[in-house]
Amino acid sequence: MEKIEKQIKKDENFSEWYVQAVMHSGLFDYGEVSGTLIFRPDGYYIWESIQKAVDPLFKEIGIQNVYFPLFIPKHFLEKEKEHIEGFSAEVAWVTKGGQSELEEELAVRPTSETIMYPAYSKWIRSWRDLPMRYNQWNNVVRWEFKHPTPLLRSREFLWNEGHTVFATREEAAAERDQVLGIYKKVLKEYLALEGIVGQKTDSEKFAGAENTFSIEFVMPDGRISQGPDFHIDGQKFSKAFDITFLDKEGKRQYVYQNTFAISTRMIGIMLGMHGDDKGVIIPPKLARIQVVVVPIYSEQNKAEIIKYADGVKENISKDFRVFVDDSDAYSPGWKFNEWERAGVPVRIEIGKKEMESNSVTLFRRDTFVKESVQVTNLAVSVSKLLQEIHENLYQKSKSLIKTKIIAVENYEKLKDAVKSGYAVKALWCGDKECEAKIKEETAARSSNIPFGEQENINGVCVYCGKPAKHRLNFGKSY
Repeated sequence: MEKIEKQIKKDENFSEWYVQAVMHSGLFDYGEVSGTLIFRPDGYYIWESIQKAVDPLFKEIGIQNVYFPLFIPKHFLEKEKEHIEGFSAEVAWVTKGGQSELEEELAVRPTSETIMYPAYSKWIRSWRDLPMRYNQWNNVVRWEFKHPTPLLRSREFLWNEGHTVFATREEAAAERDQVLGIYKKVLKEYLALEGIVGQKTDSEKFAGAENTFSIEFVMPDGRISQGPDFHIDGQKFSKAFDITFLDKEGKRQYVYQNTFAISTRMIGIMLGMHGDDKGVIIPPKLARIQVVVVPIYSEQNKAEIIKYADGVKENISKDFRVFVDDSDAYSPGWKFNEWERAGVPVRIEIGKKEMESNSVTLFRRDTFVKESVQVTNLAVSVSKLLQEIHENLYQKSKSLIKTKIIAVENYEKLKDAVKSGYAVKALWCGDKECEAKIKEETAARSSNIPFGEQENINGVCVYCGKPAKHRLNFGKSY
């Protein structure tokens, strides 16, 4: 890892801190094309672990994995008007193959509806073919933005694409809570994150969807970032791509469809949420190295202490992912700093004192607290410590929602709160014009209409003063 000339503090300039912390963690590197990112082993391990957590839960409810091509013929992409209008500015096009001009331009997939659904129209014939619940893990390219931010706004990112098909609207609607429940479970149990589940406004919903539901996050700087989402597409795509079936009465019907995704943006949200002035902090379940052992030795006792450190690793390696850093290239203090920047949850320090007392010194990355532990109790102590670290990170993410989202009663307070670095909760009449004016005048877009917060709405819209229909979160975003 390269030397950082100036350590930026998280609470003084979150945006600069975020880029520095993420790019000096050893998890990622910049690609040669602006807006692209290289996942190094520890960074890709995080994404693999998220996949491995989500995928079996999908399979439990009957979702199967498939893979569809990267390239989409232009006339396919243009079949659903609202969909292509939503993505037209973001599509990367292939116009040549080798030295030959292509007869038809090919889109590099920004999303896969238009390449998957022609196949669906061939495969689905009767009610017996339904439901069809497919998912693919892939990469997508969305080209249009001016200021890329690692993971949070990338031109290429990784995700899952769920594309499911049902005979009735009711069956399709029932899938929403199943899928959002899976995402919420993985976010809590692996990423140590609490999000806000709700419905997107019509202005912010997915292009081509009837309704979009999302899990949203408020970052330490008060900006909002969208996490996993679920789209009820109704029959918009089935009518555009002629996906029909014969029902039990022999009548031809259009299917009902859903789409849903979790992407590598969640890694950026997680690192931004949990990190501190030292750098990133990786929740224990997602860390390729959960415990790093750093021996502290002199030339006289080097062999003895390294042998002791290797024994400590052997003692706990069947339960945890452990690495012994016994290199001679750097001092113990330098190693401490580098492993803290890398976000490894637990460090074990071993010197002459620890060796003579058959103990180790445990250091927890989230609080910097150290404790001495006997080797005989080490596995239990490390297990307990990793659980405590995860819970501490999760509780901090929950508290951030309470401290960084302010309920406001009028427009002046909304503007002041946004300017001061907060997201806001406000009453809204449901009119797109009010939503658009707030975004235009404050740069704060709507986040979502939170579930469980729409009861007893008694008041007026924060912008126009008409009777309110919803409580809606607003905030600046990345």
